[in-house]
Amino acid sequence: MKMNSNAMATILIVDDVAENLAVAHDALDGAGYRVRVATSGLAALESARLQPPDLILLDAMMPGVDGFETCRRFKADLATRPIPIVFMTGLTDTDHVVRGFQAGGIDYITKPIRPQEVIARIASHLRNARLVAETQAASDAAGDAIVSIDDVGRVSWATPLARSWLAGVCGVDHRLPEALLRWLAIGEGASPNFSLQGNGQRLAFSKLGERRLLVQRHEAVPEPDALMRLLPLTAREAEVLYWVALGKTNPEIAGVLEMSPRTVNKHLEHIFTKLGVETRTAAATVALNRSRLGVVPN
Repeated sequence: MKMNSNAMATILIVDDVAENLAVAHDALDGAGYRVRVATSGLAALESARLQPPDLILLDAMMPGVDGFETCRRFKADLATRPIPIVFMTGLTDTDHVVRGFQAGGIDYITKPIRPQEVIARIASHLRNARLVAETQAASDAAGDAIVSIDDVGRVSWATPLARSWLAGVCGVDHRLPEALLRWLAIGEGASPNFSLQGNGQRLAFSKLGERRLLVQRHEAVPEPDALMRLLPLTAREAEVLYWVALGKTNPEIAGVLEMSPRTVNKHLEHIFTKLGVETRTAAATVALNRSRLGVVPN
């Protein structure tokens, strides 16, 4: 009798050996899963793209495109990247286990497979995947712009809004810009926000966790030469205000402009006086408001 709790979960088994397919198929079918099979890496890629499964059980060693390369191709495609992949291998050598994880697998089982172990591991990974999917669905419904990244800086998932905003920022491999990745790598010492600017918009990133970011879109900050034309600032003051508006701290501005943090602070004091404000946020707001009202020459 099939277990109703597994009735909606689809498992794709990928193996070039018919006997292995039969053993895994019978075990999972008996546990109530919907089961599909593929006998090569290329067939698995085509099957998953047409109709993504909930989990993939993937043989590591196959002729042609092996399991490691198949997994890498799954993870290179944003549509199939979230699918959990569990490797099946007769090789317990550490090198092959590491290769599986590096390719993007979340677990591995050794052959000959033990049906009860396979069923238990798959059930655990599916529970975790469902929790992630539910959280992502809630973010989608709320209309938030949230992005998750993997350990090499690629977008592993993004809400529709974040995906549209990042379309012109990420490369063809969905990797985030190096400057943003360096900011993430700094950890606790980094600014609370990081901005990317271009095409008349500014994307501000803030951390929601180790690998999850909230994205907010703002108007682009005028370049320093435009700020000089709009506001009564010197060239250096305009440069400092520009970086302040992008969310940089004094030490960060000092590094960019090759001056001491104390000098940055002196410039800020002059900026506050000239603009009639008392805080960094207020100064940045004046710069943005003035750019809306004034005409910034090209």
